[in-house]
Amino acid sequence: MRIEQLYDHFLQFSSVETDTRKLKPGDIFFALKGPSFNGNLFAKKALDEGAAFVVVDEDPGFSDNRIIRTANVLTTLQELAGYHRRQFNIPVIAITGSNGKTTTKELVHAVLSSAYRTYTTQGNLNNHIGIPLTLLAIQKDAEIAVVEMGANHLKEIEGYCVYTAPTHGLITNCGKAHLEGFGGIEGVRKGKGELFDYLRLNNGTAFVMWDYDYLREMSKGIPTIYTYGTDAANITGNTIKSEPFLEIGWIKAGNIMPVQTQLVGDYNLPNVLAAIAAGKYFKVPDEKIIASIQQYTPSNSRSQLIEKGSNKIILDAYNANPSSMKLAIENFSKIRADNKVLVLGAMMELGPESKKEHQDIVSLIKNYTWSNVILVGGDFEGIAEPFVYFKNATEATAWLKQHKPVNSSLLVKGSRSMKMETILDVL
Repeated sequence: MRIEQLYDHFLQFSSVETDTRKLKPGDIFFALKGPSFNGNLFAKKALDEGAAFVVVDEDPGFSDNRIIRTANVLTTLQELAGYHRRQFNIPVIAITGSNGKTTTKELVHAVLSSAYRTYTTQGNLNNHIGIPLTLLAIQKDAEIAVVEMGANHLKEIEGYCVYTAPTHGLITNCGKAHLEGFGGIEGVRKGKGELFDYLRLNNGTAFVMWDYDYLREMSKGIPTIYTYGTDAANITGNTIKSEPFLEIGWIKAGNIMPVQTQLVGDYNLPNVLAAIAAGKYFKVPDEKIIASIQQYTPSNSRSQLIEKGSNKIILDAYNANPSSMKLAIENFSKIRADNKVLVLGAMMELGPESKKEHQDIVSLIKNYTWSNVILVGGDFEGIAEPFVYFKNATEATAWLKQHKPVNSSLLVKGSRSMKMETILDVL
């Protein structure tokens, strides 16, 4: 079936699903497969539960005129998303980076949606499956779309740009994340820079954090550059205070406009400035920009401040890499509190540098005074001394249940696979 024919079906039903557990009657089911799953095996179940069509790339073992055969279901999903994207003549803002991309995406969406019908990535659906689903969720009333792009190897962002066709782009930063796939920090910059490469070749616009020399260099040659930072940028601002929540001063015509956020940590300053920059570029009124940022509440274990009993917990456990871990620890060290406890899970996908990066974090921790330090899993093993170490979050939770902190401030951070948020159950 040609993609145009499949698109006609999509326009009729306009909802796709890749998981039969979430399937609604009338959905088009795409039978994706991977190392540990095969959606083709669920084709009959999808039809029995009301799917309008099923797209498969293996023989489902039965006949039905609602079966659409294709060479590769994932490729077809991406091609359909690209075809749908090309039906819109709207700004599409792609956001990538090592740290802060989801928070930045949420803030940018909050600001732009105050003035435009804006569609965006739900949660962190920012990969080869999530991005097509994000594009296919854009409705005909869309005025702007904001798409988050994650990547852990070269050529990944380049591939996403082919069917997302971003008109605008933003790289939050390039840090020590996914070193295993990128092969080092230069590889990270090259991989994330594929977004700027696309904008350069396609008359695009880049929002650039002007404080970072490497982003200045990476953005050279892009037709339109709109800058933000602490100085000498289109949008400038600085931290007023970072405790308990970040408050920034947006500098406009020589005046300081305070913006109170519900984010923890001054490392979120660039994320807030990025949202202001996007708002100003798209002519959102100042009062709407400020109100949108002030009303945004983080969720999903990102820069959340949680109070449980006598304890205050900074939960930043959705992901971790050496750059974000360092920033979180340094920010936590500045907080005025008597009993500060670190609960840190291991960092993943660091390749041969993993042991050294974990050792560097342990060395950093030793520079400060803490009531307690609990290190969990991965390459913290063997180098955690003199701190408490556990193999996994379950063991750490059991220990914390017996040694429950009181009247304490805790930083809980770690890579997603460590499931560090589970320790909140006993705090």
